[in-house]
Amino acid sequence: MIFLFVFLFGAILGSFLNVCIYRLPKRESILYPPSHCPYCNEPIKFYDNIPILSYLLLRGKCRHCKEHISIRYPIVEGLSGLISLALFIKYGLTVQFLLFLLFAASLISITFIDLDHQIIPDIISIPGIFFGIGASFFIPIMSWPESLFGILVGGGFLLLVAIGYKWLTGREGMGGGDIKLLAMVGAWLGWKAIPFILFSSSLIGVLIGGGSLLISKKGLRYKIPFGPFLSISSIIYIFLGPELIKWYIT
Repeated sequence: MIFLFVFLFGAILGSFLNVCIYRLPKRESILYPPSHCPYCNEPIKFYDNIPILSYLLLRGKCRHCKEHISIRYPIVEGLSGLISLALFIKYGLTVQFLLFLLFAASLISITFIDLDHQIIPDIISIPGIFFGIGASFFIPIMSWPESLFGILVGGGFLLLVAIGYKWLTGREGMGGGDIKLLAMVGAWLGWKAIPFILFSSSLIGVLIGGGSLLISKKGLRYKIPFGPFLSISSIIYIFLGPELIKWYIT
């Protein structure tokens, strides 16, 4: 029952994240107006807004206009619920659980916004940097100096990569949003996590992004958002990072 409650808590959080993912790129309020159909603007009743279950019962359609609702909504809710459950299993009902759930929620929002619009909103990443510094006082595995150094290492490295790439090619290769995102990750996970996250995100990017380019035949000049790969690698590090690093070294 506790696991079910934790999953539902995460799924409800995911429902709120869907609002953020849809409205933040449009610079709309995430509080008002209440949830409504994006097609007919009809307010969504509470019984049609139950995470995952309502989507299945309505067969992915609006009750009023019958327009198809994106499957992204239950995916985000389910993903948020699963991550909430996994964090609870790892940390129990602790401050670490709540803090890392907040961090993971920001990464989920960033991932889907970047996939849809190829932007990473400053309203998430910049406050996330300061929240990460604050969280370092409550996370036993990291001190606040490590958090500050993580910001410098994460943001500074990608900034140098962006400057170098533009100098060599004359084109933008790394967006400012990615730089601020990795600075936020450094604030939450410390500087020691940055090499792992850079390596694993690049590897995932090559496998997934490169594969999709080959399948779609869009060519190497097609821009692929890097934020989702950084986010995935950050989640992996929370659960398996130190163990994978130790395994690799030995």
